[in-house]
Amino acid sequence: MKRLFFCLAAAALLMVTLSEGALAAGKQLTIGMVVKAPSAPYIQAFMKAAEDRAKSLGAEIMIRDGEGDSIKIMEIIDTFLAQGIDAFLLGGAVDLRTLVPGIRKLNEANVPVAALDSSPEGGVVDFFLSFDLAQSSAKAAELFIEGIKNRNGGKVPEGVVLEIVGDNADMFTHACTEGFNSVISKYPQLQVAQGEGKWNNTDSHAVTSDLITRFGEKIVGIYVQTPDVMAPGAVAAIEAAGRNPADFGIAGICIGPEGIDLIKKGKMLGAVEQPAYDGAALAVQYLVDKLKGNPVPKIGDTIVVEGAIWSPAKVIRNQWADDGAFVVLQGPLVPQEISPDDPRLWENMLTK
Repeated sequence: MKRLFFCLAAAALLMVTLSEGALAAGKQLTIGMVVKAPSAPYIQAFMKAAEDRAKSLGAEIMIRDGEGDSIKIMEIIDTFLAQGIDAFLLGGAVDLRTLVPGIRKLNEANVPVAALDSSPEGGVVDFFLSFDLAQSSAKAAELFIEGIKNRNGGKVPEGVVLEIVGDNADMFTHACTEGFNSVISKYPQLQVAQGEGKWNNTDSHAVTSDLITRFGEKIVGIYVQTPDVMAPGAVAAIEAAGRNPADFGIAGICIGPEGIDLIKKGKMLGAVEQPAYDGAALAVQYLVDKLKGNPVPKIGDTIVVEGAIWSPAKVIRNQWADDGAFVVLQGPLVPQEISPDDPRLWENMLTK
């Protein structure tokens, strides 16, 4: 029995050594990536960045559409595992709790996991890369309040502000509302009327239209959580009601090409940039580095890259997952901090 134990141990050690040797010898690594709503511009930025960085590193990336459905995503994870992927990248989901069993399967198979946009609410997520949703939303809310003051003689009057949120099943929505409320709660004279835009322009148009009909002249501002996928709908509803969007100081986080256009036309006050392209590129880099045994960001680090709009990025513990690092990317306020024409914005990169 003792001899058998040592033989098995030696065989296991040989397999590990051969595996490490294969990586060192340049074995092509394969990353399985799942995205939601691939037609959305920010998801296109995720995909382009992941493909660009994977190609530069000699890795293969397989991208599948999870349709925002956690059950479907878990089915894709099972397929990826059967195909023998080396790493997994999640490019967005909605129900982040239902998804957890799939993440734990990846953990059990020793497949490193990275996430963008929103983090699974359980399992080990080695790298979650995003901007701080609550902090960025508070930054946008401060701009929103300044807009209200500027339109009302330097004061915040009594009135109603509309908050057009995404999907109430999504941790992204709750984090954004937390940041928004941290600012708005300082002004008890403001009543918040919330409507669920479901991350699309059709629903945001409908709910904004309903709220304008309900509150009418009492509305002093309209805050849209993510203007990239909901502001055009809100603006269309405002204009359909015969009102001027500039009178409502629309602000939020995540711009997108639509938001850039609205800012330039004066129909949106401003928004915090989501570093979508940069986050996806860094995620692929860190996954490959981890697989190859290269240094990767650790909790407590601060990543500084000269000239990068997402730098400096602090690395903290991921509060949503069971364990892992949250790389907190910076998001500049557009147009107040950088121009909407800045070539470092992914929106401008995609339209080159």
